Amino acid sequence: MLALIRTLLDGASARAEDGLRDRFVIDLLAQRIRDAEAGLAAAKQTLASLIVRQRAEQAGLDQLDRRHADLEIRTVSALAAGINGLAETGAAAIAELENEREVRRATVQSLGEKTLRMRVSVERAHRRIIDLNQGMISARAIDAERKAQSRLVRSIGHSSSLNDAEELLARIKGASDPFEEAGILDEIDGELRHDAIRDRLADAGHGPAVKVRTRDVLERLKTIN
Repeated sequence: MLALIRTLLDGASARAEDGLRDRFVIDLLAQRIRDAEAGLAAAKQTLASLIVRQRAEQAGLDQLDRRHADLEIRTVSALAAGINGLAETGAAAIAELENEREVRRATVQSLGEKTLRMRVSVERAHRRIIDLNQGMISARAIDAERKAQSRLVRSIGHSSSLNDAEELLARIKGASDPFEEAGILDEIDGELRHDAIRDRLADAGHGPAVKVRTRDVLERLKTIN
């Protein structure tokens, strides 16, 4: 039982987390991009430090090469002049310089490899962040449209106001014309009083003309309108 309750609670918590994530997805995306940009800035700083070290080591190696070449020329000259003791001292110094030069050359090579890897990583991260920022523009537009659609559904789709308005409009359109009703009532009354026959005889010239009828006035009003 406890395991079942724990599973249900975990499921409810997961659903709540998903709902919260969906609600603030743009804010979460923006924060992730800011975190990535901060990481990129730190990586750039590290890359800059590696480049500075590499250049310093390379400058030291170049200086060792120059010292080695100079000492080698002088030692060869001393050996040619028969100054063996000085030549041996020069040779020992050259050997030390060669050892130091190999160590520094290995350091320069290692720094170069690290710098290259870091540079590739920085460039890749930079491109990805550019893509994310461009996608952020589209994501904001999509999210704004989704929220607008949601508000539209809440304000119209699930409201009785629109249905009430449509029903009232239908009633207005379906209502009878009062002018037409008045004319029909006059016709009915006339037929009951035999006014229709009298009017027809008057219109044909038999007898005096009758007074103006309400129906005729209404018809004129319709024509004017």
